Amino acid sequence: MSIEVDWFAFVQVFVAALIGALLVVGFYAMGLRLLVRAGRAPVVAPAEFTDAITVISDKDARRAAKAAANAAKKSPLTDAQKQAALVGAYASFTMCALAVLAGLALIVIK
Repeated sequence: MSIEVDWFAFVQVFVAALIGALLVVGFYAMGLRLLVRAGRAPVVAPAEFTDAITVISDKDARRAAKAAANAAKKSPLTDAQKQAALVGAYASFTMCALAVLAGLALIVIK
């Protein structure tokens, strides 16, 4: 009894997974970058865990929100450029979601 391995199929799956991962991570990173350039830096609320320490305090969260607001005021971009960056950010997040859905569709259909 011998087992045959189709190495070309293995390489195809590896390349497809690598390209898919690069697309998802790349679009997500570009979306975050454009979101920050648009003056809408995501500020995460403090996370609390049961029987653990608080990741950041309320004071630190307020400080981060204030720093993000100050950075948005100092942006050299015009309002039109900020709007274009925001549209680009949403487009990047949409492409990220579409890449994930396309991967799921390939799994389900095949």
